[in-house]
Amino acid sequence: MNMKRAFRSLLGVIILAGSFLISSAQAQSFVDHVDPPFWWLDMPMDTVQIMIHGDRLAQLAPVVDYPGVSIARVVHGDSPNYAFIYLKIERDAEPGVVAIQWRDATDRRGKTVGRTPFELLDRAQRENQQGYNASDAIYLITPDRFSNGDESNDNQQSCIEKLNRDDDHGRHGGDLEGIRMHLDYLSEMGFTAIWLNPILENNQPQWSYHGYATTDYYHVDPRFGTNEAYRQLVDESSAVGMKVIMDMIMNHCGSEHWWMKDLPTADWINHEGVFSPTTHRRTTLRDPYAAKSDVLGFSDGWFVKEMPDLNQRQPLLADYLIQNTIWWIEYLGISGIRMDTYPYSDKDFMARWSCEVMNAYPWFNICGEEWSLNPAVLAYWQADQVNSDGYGSCLPGLLDFPLHHAFMQCLTEEESWHSDWVRLYEMLGNDFLYAHPFNHVIFPDNHDMSRVHTQLGDDVRKTRLALYFFATTRGIPQFYYGTELLMSNTGDDSHGNIRSDFPGGWAGDEVNGFAGDGLSPIEKAFQDEVRKLLNWRKSATAIHQGQLTHFVPKSGAYVYFRENEEQTVMVVLNKSDEALVMDVAEYDEVLAGRRQFSDPINGWTAKADSIQIAPWGAHVFEVD
Repeated sequence: MNMKRAFRSLLGVIILAGSFLISSAQAQSFVDHVDPPFWWLDMPMDTVQIMIHGDRLAQLAPVVDYPGVSIARVVHGDSPNYAFIYLKIERDAEPGVVAIQWRDATDRRGKTVGRTPFELLDRAQRENQQGYNASDAIYLITPDRFSNGDESNDNQQSCIEKLNRDDDHGRHGGDLEGIRMHLDYLSEMGFTAIWLNPILENNQPQWSYHGYATTDYYHVDPRFGTNEAYRQLVDESSAVGMKVIMDMIMNHCGSEHWWMKDLPTADWINHEGVFSPTTHRRTTLRDPYAAKSDVLGFSDGWFVKEMPDLNQRQPLLADYLIQNTIWWIEYLGISGIRMDTYPYSDKDFMARWSCEVMNAYPWFNICGEEWSLNPAVLAYWQADQVNSDGYGSCLPGLLDFPLHHAFMQCLTEEESWHSDWVRLYEMLGNDFLYAHPFNHVIFPDNHDMSRVHTQLGDDVRKTRLALYFFATTRGIPQFYYGTELLMSNTGDDSHGNIRSDFPGGWAGDEVNGFAGDGLSPIEKAFQDEVRKLLNWRKSATAIHQGQLTHFVPKSGAYVYFRENEEQTVMVVLNKSDEALVMDVAEYDEVLAGRRQFSDPINGWTAKADSIQIAPWGAHVFEVD
């Protein structure tokens, strides 16, 4: 900060502090919420919406007297207790505290009855920022279930639900400090990015641990920590070479959100604030024959009573949500967003949201959750997609549920012509539908489905095939916390059990997955193999950006190559009970006569015309 700016900032604080000595009681008596709490100079947009909630604000006229800052417009909703102030910030404005003066509109003299401070900050200088990409291996964490690093925040007087680790669906005490404490473990395991399930305030009476019923869009849930603790986690993650992905929800809020007691506008919540369940018929959005009522039945319906469905067609709410996203990106320095229930929000709003975010941060990355097994349904949402109805967005990628399903079919169906890797092979063949298939996030499981080890019958041979496939095929791999330890939920597929506690994250745990103490030999061996594979992947440029060439599966074997100018990698997956002897000449379309192979995971190099693959074997070979 230059001296002029520093002096201006200090002067603003002194002036504001002086005014508060005169009318501090007035200033604090009628304003309850200011969203966002502050903003930055030199942002991509020159106007910021400030939503202020307080007693009878519609009867007051806001005035600003600050060089380079002016009020572009003021909008009041249906409630008399809101003022939406659109503040224009010129390029020559200096950092400091803007005093929003509230004047009595009924008083001829325009008497000032109070002041609300709004701080303008210099933007943080973060050099060489990158979004997550195919060079990354993402570790998905449910924060409440990973590690309790700070027991002092387990119970909060302001929070309805208290700690109950005996309840699978209750709060268990995991927090941001617990994640921060184990960043070295994650980095040593080979992960280069972490995606956290939502950590904003969820002050709901029950099931608050999962984070998907937001009750305050600008504050971290105090049972997880503070806003500053979140930013510290991002900074320390970056210091060890790890990116952070934030889980966001535009579709709904929590029923205990503070605005539910006094909605800004009558149309803030779909169906006039009355619960009406969604049909979940996502194909209606692009169905040329769909009735309009069915389209609205999908997009405007609520998930559950506890999650009121937001109406993003409401322009004030639309501005609020977009600015909230930009605020967190700027405040934290995150590398990406996973957007929950992407198609359930208004689709035109989501196009605007994705484009405004990507225009503001062109290096950024976003994946949308579209839980469909039809690749054509996913393709509709992606940036640069040519759709027959003219719809377009700027969404970089999606969660690849079709690929996940095809893989699981191959390993769980009765043996047939299709189960011999063919469903997987053919699903990848559908990539012609996508504008950018390599930017999809791929995964063996996540927080909403049974763990991969359970899906595959607790068969470590099959889970190992999943590990190798999702670590090496096209796309950006994501692994759920505990997969490296073969965590399972067999016998109980409730979400509370799927999201069970990571062993070693709590004082007194008999097993410590972080240290490897108490793991069975099979679990320890699998953890070691995950570590070797993902650390090799860090420098495997062909996996990051190489083209994919795969061959028609046969005899239980699926063979594919990842190749760029620097590296050629051959991947072999054998789902047969029989050993496979491969004649490598069959793959000379890619090998071009090369016969020198290195196995970086098992540590051997050989020149060979044939390679033997053990039953249920999975291998990566670097071709020299």
